[in-house]
Amino acid sequence: MFAETGGTLRIGVLAGEASGDILGARVLEALSRHYDRVIIEGIGGPLMEAQGLRSMFPMERLSVMGFVEPLKRLPELLRIRRTVFEHFRDNPPDLFLGIDSPDFNLRLERKLRECGIKTAHLVSPSVWAWRQGRIKKIKKSVDLMLCLFPFELQIYRDNGVPAEFVGHPLADELPSRVDKVSARQALQLPVHGKLLALLPGSRGGEVRRLAPVMLGAARLLWQQNPQLRFALPAANAAREQELRALLAEQADLPITLISGRSREVMAAADTVLLASGTATLEAALVKRPMVVTYRMAAFSWWLVTRLVKISFAALPNVLAGRSLVPELLQDAATPQATAAAVAPLLSGDASGEQLQAFDQIHQQLKQGYAGKSALALQRLASGDGVSHG
Repeated sequence: MFAETGGTLRIGVLAGEASGDILGARVLEALSRHYDRVIIEGIGGPLMEAQGLRSMFPMERLSVMGFVEPLKRLPELLRIRRTVFEHFRDNPPDLFLGIDSPDFNLRLERKLRECGIKTAHLVSPSVWAWRQGRIKKIKKSVDLMLCLFPFELQIYRDNGVPAEFVGHPLADELPSRVDKVSARQALQLPVHGKLLALLPGSRGGEVRRLAPVMLGAARLLWQQNPQLRFALPAANAAREQELRALLAEQADLPITLISGRSREVMAAADTVLLASGTATLEAALVKRPMVVTYRMAAFSWWLVTRLVKISFAALPNVLAGRSLVPELLQDAATPQATAAAVAPLLSGDASGEQLQAFDQIHQQLKQGYAGKSALALQRLASGDGVSHG
């Protein structure tokens, strides 16, 4: 339960992208229910602004991807970080919360903490997967790490970093069962018959490498079952254009291309074939059996295989701690192997184990993310310590 606080909380926040804006807004809303007044400063997007944030810079100025673009924008990014630091150094908040964007936030958090400001970070960097050395930097930067996944807690405890598992907002948001028929009707897809969802990713490189593999597998599966249908969501306008060009060469395949709405497409499907990434967690919470695949440039793959220290790529496998979901990565991602992995799931012969595990994952991650995060921050701000829960 929340302590009887009332009064005013002055909080600094910084989110560098839309996903962080979503995460932060929910926590700020929960905090506002337990203080007479919450003063919010920093950087965020429209959702956090709707909770009262006065954003010092447009959040879009921090939304950079890849290796080259951040280098090109480095002077501006450093200037923004310096301005934010100086503002909070001269006007200390009760608490500063960095939301994801670890390369930007952790350095800022460290400097603020050195000034005596309490700092928290929401969304653990993937120290469990690679660059474990970052944990030393994190220990110097934060008074509290808020973790979305339970297995992250032990890593921080082992390294003396206060941390709390707050659950995942998607697990709170999604019901335990998502109706397939309603999803198909909403997408104007046939209500009856088997449907395979194909999700080759949101980036251009992902689509170029994975879509041909998925379409090749789709053709093999369709040859085995001519009644099978396919749905392909395009993450954005650029991906839609690329996918249309690919589908023009596969005109006989019964594939429906859909703008966005990837979650609805997964819900409408009997089975999902998708790129490794956060969408795998969404597919698990929607309770759809899946096969995960991924390919990247040869040098990137060489680098990843030497840096990554975990056995699995797909989040459901990491959460389950075992090979629950088939993973076809790099050279193993062929149309033939992919079709062979999908076929038993479509028939229902191999889907039961996945679905049972997905139910367990859902219950494990359903923690009341916003309220639990707000409670942890309230404890930190008031000096009550961390529950380590």
